[in-house]
Amino acid sequence: MSMNIIIQATLRNLENTRNILSFLSNEQLSAASIPPYYSSVGSHIRHILDFYDCILVESVALDLTSRKRNMDVETNCKIALNYYKVVIEKIKALEGTDLNRIVYVTDDLGLGKTEIKYTFSGLLAQATSHTIHHYAIISYIFEGLDIKVLNDSFGYNPTTPKSKSIN
Repeated sequence: MSMNIIIQATLRNLENTRNILSFLSNEQLSAASIPPYYSSVGSHIRHILDFYDCILVESVALDLTSRKRNMDVETNCKIALNYYKVVIEKIKALEGTDLNRIVYVTDDLGLGKTEIKYTFSGLLAQATSHTIHHYAIISYIFEGLDIKVLNDSFGYNPTTPKSKSIN
């Protein structure tokens, strides 16, 4: 498999973030009124971008528990869009690099911090899948806020069987 495919799939998936930020108001971005978690679209966008920003550094040791968490991204579409652009440029800069390199990722899976050995391409694929998961939650929030999304596959993993209502 071409590593270019992983980069292109990541970029295409993240276009959803740009699309969301282009039509939401700051009030919609930061609305945290939908049960049961009362999280906002902005908190999920910030989390997605923080995850990528955290792994897109030139290091063999990456710590997912030590992300930026810029709270302004959660409440301001313009700031979030600027953050998105920074992340996109970092992803584009991966073209031609060794995505099969080994990285050691520190994460907390619920039992304390642990170090996990990945290939960078595996970590990038995990980040893309993780992004889709958060898009699904954002889709749920949109439903509660009565915000319509034009992309019927938004928040669905590409491997999810398509029902008649999903194109």
